[in-house]
Amino acid sequence: MLIRSNDTGEIRGSEITPEAVYRSRRGFVRDLGLAAGAGLLAFAPRLPANMPGSNLPSEDEPLTPESIVTGYNNFYEFGTDKEDPARYAHNMTIDPWTVEVAGQAKKTGRFALEDLVRGLTEEDRVYRFRCVEAWSMIVPWRGIPMRQVLEQFEPNGNAKYVEFTTLLRPSEMRGQRSLFSGIDWPYVEGLRMDEAYHPLTLMVTGVYGKELPNQNGAPWRLIVPWKYGFKSVKSIVRIRFTRREPKTTWNLTAPKEYGFYANVNPEVDHPRWSQATERRLPSSFLKPNRRPTLPFNGYAEQVAGLYTGMDLARYF
Repeated sequence: MLIRSNDTGEIRGSEITPEAVYRSRRGFVRDLGLAAGAGLLAFAPRLPANMPGSNLPSEDEPLTPESIVTGYNNFYEFGTDKEDPARYAHNMTIDPWTVEVAGQAKKTGRFALEDLVRGLTEEDRVYRFRCVEAWSMIVPWRGIPMRQVLEQFEPNGNAKYVEFTTLLRPSEMRGQRSLFSGIDWPYVEGLRMDEAYHPLTLMVTGVYGKELPNQNGAPWRLIVPWKYGFKSVKSIVRIRFTRREPKTTWNLTAPKEYGFYANVNPEVDHPRWSQATERRLPSSFLKPNRRPTLPFNGYAEQVAGLYTGMDLARYF
């Protein structure tokens, strides 16, 4: 892995990835994704042997159709309508892609994405994915366990949290030009280090056996399956290790509605709607396909221990 440090924050010409290399990155990720595509019909969660899977999506839960997964998205950088990301995200340039790493770690600087993923292990996961608007999907993601990504930078003992930041490029992301979004761009999210290191936390690079579409957060995005969807920051360009809980976008925008933890808790209503049930997509007016919301989105057996002793109505 190539470590590129730059104290000025500017990218020097010597740090820019050669064209032949960065154009090969898309092929590199695509080939990894296509290798998994043949097994889509047999998709099942792949977890360490010591992690029981009784609450994870199973073979009797059908996958959400690909057209919905890639066509019905929250990505406010492209607009607030669910179809806006699929309509406009093709304008986002993702080659080359550089990631800045900062904060409480031994190895910081700017890195080409292909350097970060080279040699790391990609895995296929079927995750129950739930958005705070109370709709859910069963999605076959492909990605790298977050722990593998973060360990490369050797975070030190002061690293209690990790912060992730989305691309800021108003020229290509029309939602960032809107005067009515109410969001202070760029989009920022964060996790505790133990949450980020949990085996279920994934840095996603593909879906449905293909490279990740722009509207789903290309070239890589976070998935934390026991939390609401807004926690899963897309198109990440910055990772920062911090001593203190980072200030996150929705917590700053609407602190009474969106807490830092964002764990799925059906017993705590959103101020504007109940979270006791969810609408599984696909659904319709005549067939709403509603079902009870599961604590921690169905992953309580795997993750509830992370929050032992915490008041989950207060730390929401």
